[in-house]
Amino acid sequence: MLIIKSLANFVLLKNLEMKKGIHPEYKEVVFHDTQSDYKFLTRSTMTSKEKIKWEDGNTYPLIKIEVSSASHPFYTGKKIFVDTAGRVEKFNRRYKKN
Repeated sequence: MLIIKSLANFVLLKNLEMKKGIHPEYKEVVFHDTQSDYKFLTRSTMTSKEKIKWEDGNTYPLIKIEVSSASHPFYTGKKIFVDTAGRVEKFNRRYKKN
C-alpha cells in the first residue's frame, strides 16, 4: 500500500507517465484452440494477419493455438497424446540406442 506523506510527493507521482512508443499495443484478439475448435475473446499484445468476425459483429485478429484449457489433459481429465510435427519420432531417431 502506497502512503503519500506530502503534497509534493503526490504531485511528483501524479506527473509520472509511461514512456511513449516503447510499449506494445494491448488490444482485443480471438484465440482459436485448433484441437478442440474452441474460440475465446481476450486482450493480448499478440497480433495476426488473419481476422475473424466475432459474435458481437466486430472483426478481431485471430491467433491459432494448439493447446488451451479446453483441450489440455489437466483441465479436461482426458488422457490424449499430442504429437505436433513428429517431435517424439525425431527425438527417438536422434537418441536411439544401438
